[in-house]
Amino acid sequence: MPLPLLTDSGNLPLGVHPASIHEMQLKFGVGSARRKALALRLERIHELAKASGHLARFVVFGSFVTGKVEPNDVDVFLLMEDSFDASQLTGEARRLFDHAAAQSHFGASVFWLRRLAALDGEQAAVEYWQVDRGGGQKGIVEIISEKS
Repeated sequence: MPLPLLTDSGNLPLGVHPASIHEMQLKFGVGSARRKALALRLERIHELAKASGHLARFVVFGSFVTGKVEPNDVDVFLLMEDSFDASQLTGEARRLFDHAAAQSHFGASVFWLRRLAALDGEQAAVEYWQVDRGGGQKGIVEIISEKS
């Protein structure tokens, strides 16, 4: 199912919208040079998170998934399997799970937790990211595996 059209305010309609990384890039990784660069960063982040072998859910929120011409960065929430141990990672992958290092290295705000830590359930943990800075709500995107 393709991503929905943006609302008049430039946001996705409220909800968690599934999309492949490819669909995400086609919708949000075009236009400005900034958007194209952020789309490449997002792809790298997704590759590293998947390569950990413990990624449960990958959610993108914030200005990147809006109509904003020049988003500030990419905002990502990673829900990891309970068996995930970030201290076992090295190099670039380790930076991904350190918020300040991810911001510096990837130009992305990366938030994460293990499934067990999602106290109100993982769906509530995902839906939490629909709230914007002003207290309003907008849609977000969950990256799903592409069908083979």
